[in-house]
Amino acid sequence: MRILLLGASGRVGSEFLKLANIDNQEVTAFVRDRTTLIYQAKTVHEGNVLRKEDIHSAMANQDIVVSALGTDGKATLSGSIPFIIESMKYYGIKRIITVGTAGILQSRVSPSLYRYQSTETRRRSPRATQAAEDHRLAYETLKSSTLDWTVICPTYLPDGEAIGNYRYEVDYLPIDGEKISVGDTAQFTFEQITSNKHIHCRVGLAY
Repeated sequence: MRILLLGASGRVGSEFLKLANIDNQEVTAFVRDRTTLIYQAKTVHEGNVLRKEDIHSAMANQDIVVSALGTDGKATLSGSIPFIIESMKYYGIKRIITVGTAGILQSRVSPSLYRYQSTETRRRSPRATQAAEDHRLAYETLKSSTLDWTVICPTYLPDGEAIGNYRYEVDYLPIDGEKISVGDTAQFTFEQITSNKHIHCRVGLAY
């Protein structure tokens, strides 16, 4: 399987790339600077996800797209997702898996709201809200597309290896879920490349 991995040098992206290498998957790592990669990829594509032509050139000959992009306060997700969708349609690619945030899951206390909009969330700083807004806009754009999308929504994400003993739930964060390691988030993300179980779903992850 030929995988275009966006955000390949980030925390979840790096762990995903490690798993893909172990499984002998053919990965194109999309990064701004190849020297930031922790693990090697068969192909490295240097570019900016906010440049349409960079996304388009990296998308050729891919089977699936995995995005572990961060927000970095620059509307990276909402700005890049239209280019990603357009290029996927052009090349006939249907499957995309993205790593989002638990803030864009539905609130249990206010079901008409996202978690970050409700009293359920504990992170209320302007920066956290801005990041959640970027994730929300990207999710809503994906939701309105014709792609086979899955948005994985981990809660608080400390560094750590995969231990496998985690919970997941469609549209909601598992009850009393407080954290999930980078390793387990990457493992769950990697499992989705060969699964159709969560197509057109947001999936909350937590221990």
